Amino acid sequence: MFVMLGNMIKRDHFDSITEKLPGDVQDVAKVAEEGLRTIAKLSKGPWLEDGEQLKPCWSKTNFDEIEESRGYVTFSLTNGPEYHVSQIADAVVVARVLRATLVVPDIRGSKPGDERKFEDVYDVNKFIRSLDGVVKVVKELPEGISFRNLAVVKVPNRVTEDHIIENIQPIFKAKGNIRLATYFPSVNMRKSTEKSNADSVACLAMFGTLELQPDVNEVVDSMVERLRTLSRKSDGRFIAVDLRVDLLDNKGCHEGNGRKSCYGAHEIAVFLRKIGYDKDTTIYLTQSRWDSSLSVLKDIFPKTYTKENIMPADKKEKFPDSEDSEFEKVIDFYLCSQSDSFVPAISGLFYANVAGKRIASGKNQILVPADISGSSASATDFISPYVLKKNHMAHSCFC
Repeated sequence: MFVMLGNMIKRDHFDSITEKLPGDVQDVAKVAEEGLRTIAKLSKGPWLEDGEQLKPCWSKTNFDEIEESRGYVTFSLTNGPEYHVSQIADAVVVARVLRATLVVPDIRGSKPGDERKFEDVYDVNKFIRSLDGVVKVVKELPEGISFRNLAVVKVPNRVTEDHIIENIQPIFKAKGNIRLATYFPSVNMRKSTEKSNADSVACLAMFGTLELQPDVNEVVDSMVERLRTLSRKSDGRFIAVDLRVDLLDNKGCHEGNGRKSCYGAHEIAVFLRKIGYDKDTTIYLTQSRWDSSLSVLKDIFPKTYTKENIMPADKKEKFPDSEDSEFEKVIDFYLCSQSDSFVPAISGLFYANVAGKRIASGKNQILVPADISGSSASATDFISPYVLKKNHMAHSCFC
């Protein structure tokens, strides 16, 4: 999976590190009004206040009544939660356009035989309820229909209604049942300039269907609580940094032209110090197990942790002791969505889809790292353009 994701990283997938906040007084005042420049008065460091949680723009009452099912659409969730949300959205849109019944997906890891049931990670009943009136959903294919006999159809991420009608519908009509395989021509979650009938369905599917099942959610909550307890000197606030050594070592990680698609531990440490975070700041890293290359970050910020330090002992036994564990990826994704500040050291879909969840919940402190030439800089200069320019797909889905 790491090689595939590394190869998919492009410079335009990481918000431009040269973009700054508007410089005139009126622009800065406007940003302040939106809560992006409001520094927490009782905390040390450049903590920015959260904005208001946004409300969904979509409504089920706007959807036409679903017709009688004409067949089944199956698919699997793969490569981690940052892909799951996009795969769910594409599958729901396809099933809706085809007037097909959607089969609850299984979850497949990157290793052969690494398969799990949907309900091992996500709340299956919530998933089915959320799509009531949008598409018909069943937990399993009926007897007599074999997975082996399904026509496999490749689907581009953020599939359009026109693509479905032109390329997928003829196969569905001929075969009756299909299996989808989503691929990602680009890793880009910027909102589309063109509106379509499928937009509301995609928004609901991406932001309104997936919730962690209680046991997994309990682990995430306990880790967040632990990090807040360790962050008493910063008023319970902590930073989550998506920094994984395996991806940093990948040859496709760094690019030329003076721009970077990822940053190492030392670069992140310098970046955070220059924008004002002090040595008592608590940092959570998505790296599964401690690596010696991370010591330079811990030297500057002693309260730097990976999940092996933070996960309660009684919870560890529930999850496989594997760096490639699907559960660990899920924990990272949802913890990064809840942290007070999120710093994506690596570009790609994880950054883009975590940003979407944070935007929806009003957690706008997403800081895109950069090499700072001077001795200091304002954190507001590095707020993600997804937030500043409101160009993330989430801004099309929430009001």
